[in-house]
Amino acid sequence: MNGTSHAAVGAATGFVVANSLQTSPTTTLLLVGLGGISGLIPDIDIDGKLRGKITLSHKVIRLSALIIGIMMVIYSFFEKSEMERWLGVGIGLMIMLIASLIKQKHMLTITGVAVLVGGLSVEELWIILLGIYIMIASVSSHRSYTHSLVGIAFFGYIAFLFESSLGMDGVFYACLGGYISHLIGDLKILPFNKRGVKMFLPLSSKEI
Repeated sequence: MNGTSHAAVGAATGFVVANSLQTSPTTTLLLVGLGGISGLIPDIDIDGKLRGKITLSHKVIRLSALIIGIMMVIYSFFEKSEMERWLGVGIGLMIMLIASLIKQKHMLTITGVAVLVGGLSVEELWIILLGIYIMIASVSSHRSYTHSLVGIAFFGYIAFLFESSLGMDGVFYACLGGYISHLIGDLKILPFNKRGVKMFLPLSSKEI
């Protein structure tokens, strides 16, 4: 199933939740949107098509880091202490070296770290866990842990905390329902899927 279909089914799930709770038009729109987004989340993993759409180009990050490294080196020459001068030059050169190694596949990990830091700064556990989820997805093969019961449980807990933070009924069910709808849409038993999902990782790697 392609991304558009996953988003549509997830949005429909959000609408069903909103309809069952008889929510206001504004809340209904939010739940439909959350269901649609959650229906795409499992494909955030390292080989998923969604990865490139939610991350910046690695060239932008690489250029920014190179500029910071060069500025660090130049600035260090104005330090009064020789120790501070060479320490600054060393750090600047290290930043430049790391920047030269950044590739597009690293951008999802960087995004996860940024979300994690953002969560720590605002002290929101669901954002922190979302950052960890993204980081795990960045090193997981496609249709593995994000497409398993472990992934459902982890994302479900994030959705639970998200609902508690917003104080809005239906958020948990819309998000979790959208996520689960993605996994159902990727099952091997469906005629249009050549591959299935490893639902019972790490206990079993069999696709279903």
